[in-house]
Amino acid sequence: MAGIKSTLELAMERTGKIEISEKDKVEIRHREIAQKVNGLYHRYREGSLSLNDIQKEILRTDENTAKIAREGLLSRWIEDLSLTDDDDRLLKGIEALRGRNADEAREDVHRLRAQYQKQRDELIEKTASQLTEALRKEGIEGSAVDPHVEASPDWNEESKRLDQTFGDRLEEIRKRLSAL
Repeated sequence: MAGIKSTLELAMERTGKIEISEKDKVEIRHREIAQKVNGLYHRYREGSLSLNDIQKEILRTDENTAKIAREGLLSRWIEDLSLTDDDDRLLKGIEALRGRNADEAREDVHRLRAQYQKQRDELIEKTASQLTEALRKEGIEGSAVDPHVEASPDWNEESKRLDQTFGDRLEEIRKRLSAL
């Protein structure tokens, strides 16, 4: 059974006598790897590809391509860690591709996310209370009054400050994971 040919190999067959420079060959190869990494990334993130399948795909490539693919996936997964999403799947992927335990980072991410969510909820409650009080002073009150917190200038300012503080802490965790 013949192997699957790369875009470069197919192009070379079709063009026959036309020569492609080494620089162009390398560039084409890097684009192919980037597309493959992007596909693996999205399929894993969506849950349609297992970690085992990703590792098999990587092992099917040559050593240099495997290294580039691993680093590309790791970089994307580490960058995708967030304060609002459940990142267990990403952390498991990072552990598997690094071949190292990331329990400490996992705990730090979970703890940071919980602290962030708690402070964000408190901020929402505080801002809603302030807005409700301001509306009450203007004669607008009742059970149907539900202030739009996200439209408040106070909310925007405080939310940005909260995001910056916790974002900086998350970035420290990302750096530690990159160095694993």
